[in-house]
Amino acid sequence: MTHVVIVGAYGSAGVAAAEGLLDAVGSEIDRLTLVDDGEPGGGLCILRGCMPSKEVLSAAEHRYQARHDHRLRGDPPEIDLDAVVKTKDEHISNFAAHRREAVREMTEIDGVEFRHETARFAGDRTLRVGDDEIEADHVVVATGSTPNVPDVPGLDSVDYRTSADVLDATDLPDSGVVMGFGYVGLELVPYLAEAGVDLTVVEHDERPLDEADPVFGDEILSLYREEFDVEVRTETTEKRVERTDDGVRMHVDGPDGSDTLDAESLFCFTGRRPALDGLGLAETGVDPDLDEEWVRDTMRTRGNDRVYVVGDANGREPILHVAKEQGQVAAENVLAAERGERARAYENVHHHVVFSGAAVYPYARVGHSEASAEEAGLDHVAVHREAARDGVFKTKLAPRGRATLVVGTDGTVLGYQGLHYHADVMAKTMQVVVEKGMDVREVPDRAYHPTTPEILDGLLRLAAERLE
Repeated sequence: MTHVVIVGAYGSAGVAAAEGLLDAVGSEIDRLTLVDDGEPGGGLCILRGCMPSKEVLSAAEHRYQARHDHRLRGDPPEIDLDAVVKTKDEHISNFAAHRREAVREMTEIDGVEFRHETARFAGDRTLRVGDDEIEADHVVVATGSTPNVPDVPGLDSVDYRTSADVLDATDLPDSGVVMGFGYVGLELVPYLAEAGVDLTVVEHDERPLDEADPVFGDEILSLYREEFDVEVRTETTEKRVERTDDGVRMHVDGPDGSDTLDAESLFCFTGRRPALDGLGLAETGVDPDLDEEWVRDTMRTRGNDRVYVVGDANGREPILHVAKEQGQVAAENVLAAERGERARAYENVHHHVVFSGAAVYPYARVGHSEASAEEAGLDHVAVHREAARDGVFKTKLAPRGRATLVVGTDGTVLGYQGLHYHADVMAKTMQVVVEKGMDVREVPDRAYHPTTPEILDGLLRLAAERLE
């Protein structure tokens, strides 16, 4: 009997893996056991990730737009934190219930069961689920991620707020120091600023947005400083923190030497790490600490070909659509192993969106940046366009930002970056163009609706002209 167990079955990666195996239950797979101890169940994206963050960001987006519209009279409205959290919780509850129902429907198939319990490896292929031990031929781990807390001296002696705390906050401090200016910080800092928190951000590098070409990181800095009145300390490192009578004090080293930052509260937005604690992976011969590439492109672990780790849990690329695709690949490779076939490697085109600038000015990258194209040794040209050159952005009162298109010298569209209004929406269009390897000279040049994508039209025309 072939028995497959999915640990973390409520999450997006776990559901994708389960869906990929359902048709084989009763033929190539005898038993499929879905395990998740979530309470309430629903998965990371729904409960603590993409969906709740977009809920709170929408409030910041509306306030930002209201206070920037000179056609509106009166003071800008205040964000009602109680209403934000209540609305968020109502929506998330419905989303999570839908996910739980989808998992329940899977158990209507003979051979599929769901265990609402905690799972832990007790041996090479043995899992302890509740009080039972299960012998599994294949195990797919999809346990998601958890907030990463850095090892900063004194941090354990002060109260700090993670992204999860902010999503549930019905009261916020007057001031705060922010550690972490990656995608979590870039999204939540404007929300806090619109909610009235006076913020100082500590950024280790010269600019944020490591995956972006430098001009976009510089644009982010000016945007946050000028539009949201946030102080960003670049090339600055946290040395230690301590509690004060008024809140917290952070000691930092920066370009001008040592300094202290005082605030009422500390926000810890230092990314996320795989949620593997308590799983007992060492019992399978797998040790993530010994090898950064501990999960292969096939989603199999290096220490055990029968253990697959997908989504945020493998630490490779914590993005929702990537988690789903990795779950699907894991399911394919479980079946390939049963058939004696070669496993397929997971490959994806770079496709990231950061809902920066209160989601009014999101950053999107599809495919190559200028830097990555150069690093890959690709012959290319790059063209640029500022959002302010397009009248449509002015009519929307969102004239900031820019976009870049990278095109091979043979005409193939290699990549797009945008930091501007509706860049997130345009990412889907550019994903199709990039993944299909379209020639920039063959992309239709005509009027589109809505009209904000005219920035893409301009880039495509510029690139075609450069090639000629």
